[in-house]
Amino acid sequence: MELGADDYLTKPFEESELIGAIESRLARISILNEAVVKQNQEDAPSGYGIRTIHELKNFIDDNGKEYQFKTGETVYNESGNSSLIFLISKGVVKTHKLDELGKELITGIHRPDDFFGFTCFTKNLLYQESATAMEDVTAVSIARDELKNILRENHQLTMELMQMLTENLSDTKEQLLEMAYGSVRKKTARTILKFAEKLPKDHQGRLHILRSDLASVAGMATETLIRTLSNFKKKA
Repeated sequence: MELGADDYLTKPFEESELIGAIESRLARISILNEAVVKQNQEDAPSGYGIRTIHELKNFIDDNGKEYQFKTGETVYNESGNSSLIFLISKGVVKTHKLDELGKELITGIHRPDDFFGFTCFTKNLLYQESATAMEDVTAVSIARDELKNILRENHQLTMELMQMLTENLSDTKEQLLEMAYGSVRKKTARTILKFAEKLPKDHQGRLHILRSDLASVAGMATETLIRTLSNFKKKA
């Protein structure tokens, strides 16, 4: 036993005694192995070890698939398969929809370190809007199903993500209320400020924004926006 034997039999012994002793030792080893595996599972961090939004972004940066999009290039189209969620590394992306008259409405402006592409975790819904690069963009994707598995194992991360999406929804509601009830001058001014928060300035401190994009976010005709900008310029 001191040399490492698990057990011994004294002679003479029956064949059944030998088989029984072997089966007993094999069962003991199996039970011990199961206990070790269970303990390792309990000690292992849940959700891939991801507990915060910051850690989730690092995980996607390290393990996601990288995409490059040129200015004006489509990231995905409305009604496309929504299997991926994106995190922007560089550049700015707009999400937008077309109304029944074919008029574009920008639903969001996303800059570096922002997520976009969320639909639904419980149903296989299609994308509810389109996404287009406003400048050269680098984005990293994670499969929706993989993110769902991560969230299922970590309630703290799920709550943080819910809070982030709730804040985004509140911003969208404010934008819709402004479009519905704000004056033209007020909507134009606030829209310019929104873009100023999202877009980088050039070396001269200027912003480069397409008038059509400004009009889409403000919810007005491009011609109306141009007239309002002209009035601003005259009074500047």
